[in-house]
Amino acid sequence: MAAPILNDRDIEFMLYELFDAEGLNKRERYADHNKETYTATIDTAKAIAEKYLLPTRQKIDSNQPTFDGEKVQMVPEIKAACDAVTESGFGAATADYEMGGMQLPPIVSSAASTYMTAAGSTALGYHALTAANSNLIKAHGSAEQIKRWVEPMVAGRFSGTMAMTEPGAGSGLGDLITTAVPDSDGNYLVSGNKVYISGGDHELTENIVHLVLARIKGAPKGVKGISLFIVPKFLVNDDGSLGERNDVALAGLFHKMGGRAQTSTSLSFGENEGAVGYLVGEANKGLMYMFHMMNEARILVGTGAATLALTGYQYSLDYAKERPQGRLASCKDPMSPMVNIIEHADVRRMLLAQKAYAEGAYALCLYGTQLADDERTAPTQQEREHAHLILDFLTPIIKSWPSEYGPKANSLAIQVLGGAGYTNEYPVEQMYRDNRLNPIHEGTTGIQSLDLLARKVPMNNMAGYIAFVAQMEKTAAAAKQQGLTEFAEELTQAISVLKSTTEKLLGAMMTENIDMALSNSVKYLELFGNVVIAWIWLKQGMVADKALAAKPHQTDENFYRGKLQAMQYFFRFELPEIGAWAKLLNDLDTTSYDMKAEWF
Repeated sequence: MAAPILNDRDIEFMLYELFDAEGLNKRERYADHNKETYTATIDTAKAIAEKYLLPTRQKIDSNQPTFDGEKVQMVPEIKAACDAVTESGFGAATADYEMGGMQLPPIVSSAASTYMTAAGSTALGYHALTAANSNLIKAHGSAEQIKRWVEPMVAGRFSGTMAMTEPGAGSGLGDLITTAVPDSDGNYLVSGNKVYISGGDHELTENIVHLVLARIKGAPKGVKGISLFIVPKFLVNDDGSLGERNDVALAGLFHKMGGRAQTSTSLSFGENEGAVGYLVGEANKGLMYMFHMMNEARILVGTGAATLALTGYQYSLDYAKERPQGRLASCKDPMSPMVNIIEHADVRRMLLAQKAYAEGAYALCLYGTQLADDERTAPTQQEREHAHLILDFLTPIIKSWPSEYGPKANSLAIQVLGGAGYTNEYPVEQMYRDNRLNPIHEGTTGIQSLDLLARKVPMNNMAGYIAFVAQMEKTAAAAKQQGLTEFAEELTQAISVLKSTTEKLLGAMMTENIDMALSNSVKYLELFGNVVIAWIWLKQGMVADKALAAKPHQTDENFYRGKLQAMQYFFRFELPEIGAWAKLLNDLDTTSYDMKAEWF
């Protein structure tokens, strides 16, 4: 019997018990929906996952897209899956009714998409990028741009990308050299090269809408001189039909360790007379606009990482329950039957660690998804502003913690399967390979750590930091009232360590060499991330503890006890690590900073 894609009961717990998705029906935007429509949405997603994605996962992984000099070639199963997603409406699940969307709450759409991502990994990346692209244009583009580009993307005719990285400018976007010059029609001609562009070329849709960062001739140097342009693969006529091919060429494909369903491309803009580009918003504000898509993509990256961790955990759990091997140390009879490996304590440790990482990360990502919705649809202006404040602050952690701990969970899944896990006859090795990209793209872990410590913490007189810390302290106080005293006190102590460490580092940034003060920023990100995951686990624990008090049936009792045990694991095995990290940070340890390039 095949392992389930995901634990259905855990998805229900997240949606309805932890985040109260049903309560969203009170908002005008979601008034047409109820739990039945949410369940139907998830059931449809599961059906697509089981029919189009799960059976072809290994074939897609084993056959990377190729470029024959004219077109991208890929196995037909990818288009069949993408078409099924589009036809079911998931390509526009959260879009307005007026644009042909389903107007679902993002948290429900995310939960449904989790099944498809779990079954097909990056095959869903085309739709995710397209949704983020269209959301950016809708937020910052003109009415004409929305009609010309967003409506076909929502309908599934066009797909979208984000084109930022250049051969000589990766995370350092201030150094990009792609240029744009005005043309005679009031638009721009864009010239330059972009690399590692996910979904940059394919034959899955009629057209591809690239959002390209470029510098208008004469613009200021650095990030202040960057503008954003819509640069389509094909131009579009006034009646919506496709026009001639734009001056956008596929220079080549990158061959990846994982995530092979989605093309990774090198694109050349303007090899001839220049690629026609349409300015989004105002000149020199492109990076600000692009952050709209980048931040949405960062939540998607974190969610994808958590999903792969959940999937690997589910597969290794199923395997451990059915794989007999060895006997317990207490058994002295070599003729006794072998036990299933889940009976070995170390296997349970590895499964428990996976559960703690994966379910903690996934809960954090759903929380981020709900914050993104709250900043647009919460009932009051105060609630919307608070959601924006918290989400803007937490985004580096939402992106990076699942991305770092997701592959750790997948590594443990391989270990549970032993030698079998290292072979491609089992999917856990693919999950690890697919997940390994997530700490890199949409801002590496190092970039996220600098963003958190040097920008997000001190920003607006530390408003986001103060508001979120207060939220964690409020949870700890409520948990103590509920009787979860041990964990409430440990979280309170961890918050105290976080506060003192933050104060020390902010002081050092003002009084010491700034490069030295930031040299261990990744450890600060890890410290903060572990405190955040402890907080989200305490929230899950409070729900489980309350549910157990109501004496549920045996199956639910087992489920809730599993939640409490995973919470306990995180507090006892993972949270204490912040002590060692805090010491390094408070001592302003310079081991890495003092290392000289010539010493390597």
